[in-house]
Amino acid sequence: MALTPSLLRPSPLAVALAAAFALPAFATEVAPVAPGQTVIDADRIDGQMEGRIQARGNVVVRRDDQTVKADWLDYFQNENRLKAGDQVEFTEGNSRISGRALDYKLDTREGEASDATFAGQGADGRTLRGDGEKIEFRGKDRYRLKRARANTCEPGDDSWYLKAGTLDIDYTRNVGVARNAWLDFQGVPILYTPWIDFPLDGGRKSGVLAPTFKTGSDGFEVSLPYYFNLAPNYDLTLTPRWVSNRGAMLGAEFRYLRPDYSGTLSTEQMPDDKKANDSRYAWRAKHSQKLGAGFSFGYDANYVSDDRYFKDFGDRVDIASNVNLPRDAWLNYGTGWQGGAASGQLRVLRYQTLQDPLAPVTPPYALLPRLSGNATQSLPAGFSANLFAEFTRFTHPTLQEGNRLVAYPSVSWALERPWGFVRPKFGMHATEYDLDPFAGQNGGKKSRTLPIFSTDAGLYFDRETSFFGRDHTQTLEPRLYYVNIPTKAQNDLPNFDSAEKDFSFAQLFTENRFSGQDRINGANALTVAFSSRYLDDESGLERLRMEIGQRYYFRKEDISLSGSTKDLENSGSDIVATVGGEITDAWRADATYQYNQQLGKTERYEWAARYSPEAGKTVSLRYRYGRDEDIGFGGIRAPMRQIDIAAQWPIAKKWYVVARENYSLIDNTSLEQLAGVEYNDGCWTARVVGQRYVTDLTNTKNAVFLQLELKDMGGIGSNPIDTLRLAIPGYSKINDTRQGL
Repeated sequence: MALTPSLLRPSPLAVALAAAFALPAFATEVAPVAPGQTVIDADRIDGQMEGRIQARGNVVVRRDDQTVKADWLDYFQNENRLKAGDQVEFTEGNSRISGRALDYKLDTREGEASDATFAGQGADGRTLRGDGEKIEFRGKDRYRLKRARANTCEPGDDSWYLKAGTLDIDYTRNVGVARNAWLDFQGVPILYTPWIDFPLDGGRKSGVLAPTFKTGSDGFEVSLPYYFNLAPNYDLTLTPRWVSNRGAMLGAEFRYLRPDYSGTLSTEQMPDDKKANDSRYAWRAKHSQKLGAGFSFGYDANYVSDDRYFKDFGDRVDIASNVNLPRDAWLNYGTGWQGGAASGQLRVLRYQTLQDPLAPVTPPYALLPRLSGNATQSLPAGFSANLFAEFTRFTHPTLQEGNRLVAYPSVSWALERPWGFVRPKFGMHATEYDLDPFAGQNGGKKSRTLPIFSTDAGLYFDRETSFFGRDHTQTLEPRLYYVNIPTKAQNDLPNFDSAEKDFSFAQLFTENRFSGQDRINGANALTVAFSSRYLDDESGLERLRMEIGQRYYFRKEDISLSGSTKDLENSGSDIVATVGGEITDAWRADATYQYNQQLGKTERYEWAARYSPEAGKTVSLRYRYGRDEDIGFGGIRAPMRQIDIAAQWPIAKKWYVVARENYSLIDNTSLEQLAGVEYNDGCWTARVVGQRYVTDLTNTKNAVFLQLELKDMGGIGSNPIDTLRLAIPGYSKINDTRQGL
């Protein structure tokens, strides 16, 4: 039976007949359904067409995207209002409500249901379900639950829920608001808030974020971030933080994003550190911007109050990566044309160097400014012309300052064929200095000009073979690299930015073993190397790569980092070999070996293996040996022997263990220890992780992470995920893994 004021204009006789007889639904011809039309189906329908209609048995009411199903229903046509009872189910869009009784207006979508349950779905498929003593309908896709409970779990899973005096759900704005709310976990209230709002679709929303808790060397820490969604492309997060042994701290991060620029501005402020008896703070500003016409601009500025800031307030990554904090700004330009391209940069850079009193380091020079450019142009017959040029003003508080101009034009040729390649190159490296007087030393101009010739050549061979029972292609790739640079003493030249590169297989194919422009090695040398790869015919993956190479010297003279000449004591460099690859879908292995022919000793080697049959299961083992290594504390060199074991593995259904031990066999001490357990119940995940690591030569730092992560609602406690990913190769969030062993 279809009822609409516009479609039904009954005569008095028709009203009387409708009141006198109960008509089965199928006996009445249904008018076509139109927007705003109300359709009622039931086993029996009685009543007056302009007044009250009574429907009994399997009642279904439809209007637009609204559907009501009930045992019985009274429909008041003049008010477009219905009352339904016993067992009621209401659907609207992606929301479904069930209850004992319903009083509802179909046109204004206002009303209420008692003893009701609710389930709704946001735009991203996220489901929120709950129940309440009463649900108020407050317009299209807007509801208020009173004395409510709600969570994002599967039906029947009440392992956690948000219990609130009132819970407002507004899918028109994708916002939920709970008042006088407790978070119950396993039936135990663990967190209270008088008010909280949250997004219903995973989008950004202003409000209180989940608090974090942590315990460690400085006692108990708690943070309570508040997020301001200022605009679609601007936001601000304020993070009050309290450290029991130190005091109160406030953090702030402002982010912005536009089509042509983006950046962040952040700070942490502790006005009174009770442990250090001083104020502590950190600032960072980062910006990048496209200016148009090939230009771009950016800066990255960092500053902290003292040398120990990251050791006291940072984590292991902060401590390792923040020795020289940059204050850097640049203006870039790039352009291209047929067969050529050019780029340039204007840059200013200085550092704040954080010192360890037991292992002090020399701060790097500031660049005030540096102007550099590169250009390349393709020429006929496979030739190309290249130019690198750079001007830098170097400043330093305790070392000689000066200007440096570098120009390095070169011409190269390339022959590329399926069977191999040949790439000769010739260039002239010219450097000129204008030095300031310093500590009794005269300033003045100095220069150096060196021709550089190199040739890189290689061949490709391959054959079909099998590897672990699968069809593969094996390659053999011999390679020669020749370089010739006259040996010229450079000890009368300053060293603003050069350092000796770490020796590796890749370095065998470079012109200069020094970084920067102040030192250029002498060379008349030939690198001989062989590579072999196993390529999976089906997937194309490189399953295994093997490489070995050595550089042979035809001239004994070379340059040291100080710039003075030295005689090479052997006829070749160290021999370097590497092997590694994804042996199978589950196994990964890598190894490097460096042999010092002069001493007849192994200089260093490293091997690592990892077994990861599936997400959530990974075990890795790594061993490192170095005869004379930089151990990372102010340039101190010493022998090194370290073993590193890490794992993530399920031990029972839903239970996982995580662990790492990085141990120095020479010092008989742990460099880092980590252990913890994870539990994934589907709708929630819990992690408890403890960590201890070395911060410098004499100190260690402890941390305990405790996190409860709720499905689609974020986490409570301290998040160890970044720490676990850094510590355990192949680590996976167990929320994203399938259950089981």
